[in-house]
Formats: sequence, C-alpha cells, structure tokens
Amino acid sequence: VQLVESGGGLVQAGGSLRLSCAASGRSFRTYTMAWFRQAPGKEREFVAAAQWSGGGTNYADSVKGRFTISRDSAKNTVSLQMNSLKPEDTAVYYCAAAFGPTWSVQQGSYYYWGQGTQVTVST
Repeated sequence: VQLVESGGGLVQAGGSLRLSCAASGRSFRTYTMAWFRQAPGKEREFVAAAQWSGGGTNYADSVKGRFTISRDSAKNTVSLQMNSLKPEDTAVYYCAAAFGPTWSVQQGSYYYWGQGTQVTVST
C-alpha cells in the first residue's frame, strides 16, 4: 500500500497550489482520506479530510474558506486545492488514510501515510 503526494512547491503569499495524492495497492473507496501538515519545529496538524463518497468533509479552522479537499474514489486519488496561501501555511503536507468513516483530527487515527510534499509560501 502506497500513498504518493505531488504538487508542492514555492508560491508567493496570496497564490494557489493544488496537491494531489495517489493511492495504490488497494481500493481506498471506503477510507477517510486526509491531509496533515508539519511546519519546522511544530507538531503535525490536521488540515482537511474527506470521508468516502458522499460522506462529507471537514477542515481545520485555519484553512476553512481557503482550502478545498476533493477525492476521486474510482481513481484512488485525493486532492487539496489551496488558495489565498499565507506564509504560515508553509509546511510539509502529508496525505493519510483511515479505515472507514471518521471525523478524527488525530494523526493516530490514520493508518497509511505518504512521504510528504513541501509547500513554501513566501512573503
């Protein structure tokens, strides 16, 4: 089982980036797919999650209204559209998967993890 993120990079404040995560090795159709991030010297934190098809989404307060998570269960992919980026969004972003539907924002609830992709927002 593998989760592979892509789409990170350097962007100016106010700009946009789209992260993608491709899952392979099994179907993640019934899993909750999420994005976490970890800034230098800080704990890994929840960003957004999408339950399986039709199950809903949730977001960290810090990204509500700016980030949008979406998933294509048929293609085993999940994306994170990030708009109005701020320097404080700078972090390594990780894709994660949890068994079944969950509203958990705790990283311990997520079983599979990608290697991460760096997002840097400059002033």
